[in-house]
Amino acid sequence: MMNNFKNKAVRHLTCLAVVTSLSACTSTEDNNQPLQAVTSTTPTSHPTLVKTDILPLSDPDNKSGWLLNTVVSDEFEDNHLDEDRWYIVGKFENGKPVYKHPDKPNKKVWKGRAPSQFSGRNHRLEDGKLILETRWEPDFPFSEEIKIPVFGEPMKYANITTACIIARKSFKYGYLEVKSKAADAEISSAFWAMGPQLEIDFYEQFGDYRGQGKVDIDRQLWWSIRDWGDKRVRGKPTYTEKKDLGFRVADDFHVYGIEWDETGVKYYIDGKLFSQVTAEEVTAWARKNRDVDENYQGYVADRPINVWFDQETFPWNGLPESKADLELNSPEGKKDDGVVDFEIEYLRIWQKPSQLETQ
Repeated sequence: MMNNFKNKAVRHLTCLAVVTSLSACTSTEDNNQPLQAVTSTTPTSHPTLVKTDILPLSDPDNKSGWLLNTVVSDEFEDNHLDEDRWYIVGKFENGKPVYKHPDKPNKKVWKGRAPSQFSGRNHRLEDGKLILETRWEPDFPFSEEIKIPVFGEPMKYANITTACIIARKSFKYGYLEVKSKAADAEISSAFWAMGPQLEIDFYEQFGDYRGQGKVDIDRQLWWSIRDWGDKRVRGKPTYTEKKDLGFRVADDFHVYGIEWDETGVKYYIDGKLFSQVTAEEVTAWARKNRDVDENYQGYVADRPINVWFDQETFPWNGLPESKADLELNSPEGKKDDGVVDFEIEYLRIWQKPSQLETQ
């Protein structure tokens, strides 16, 4: 696993001479990431944490003392997903998708937000990236279940398949970093997490908004903390933010960093602090915006989580109505394959030894 981290970082460096100082090397990355030539990894007293030259883009000198958690991080360098690390939702057996979690076989597995349905065939690893696919696939063996969702109107599964992978290992607190590019279509590209009665949506990006009024949706950071344990809230955000990023999320790769602990959340974009909120501010927001009493504690992001990557239809923002509609923004030569891509270069999660001890 550590060779994958090393290979990716080294591949992105171009040295100007064989024998030279580090300052004579330049990065081919376009996200202003500082040079990080990975030359060593050092085990620590915690078997899942290692010292490495791979560091958060926002903390290249590692002033915070981060250690990389290799169990929950992934560089996506292999030829196939590591299924000891990830649960692929909707893998096919005997010609049909199966929705059964390998670690929680008795728990109902969500099939996706209708009209789209998760398919275990909708992903690939390519050029050191995980690519999740949304497909126009009317002949897919869709579930006939019509579920009444917590949010939105009930719809049948039809025409559109998407992808979902869920981490099989959990963790609590740390620094999460993802380099990704959203699908350029009327579909979401999401990085989020679930824990006991908890949901954290780190981002839910809508690649191409074509409606009127909400013109900034495909330039927007939308992130939320949701409480699924209190019936007064029922999954509504106890805190949410929507902010203009200053760029279309589907135009290029960007680095999204989240520092998360018991005191609150700090959000970084391309290594720069973009937003922050304290636990006390989250609780104050929840008490103001939800039907709860003055004793309600809104900062429920205080327990272990499993991360998710997925794509979903958001009917309230618009739906692809045909293959051509789905692929409206696809490049020439790829407008007829019925596929649009959500690209993820890496997931890196750093922690401190003290955070492991809180789990």
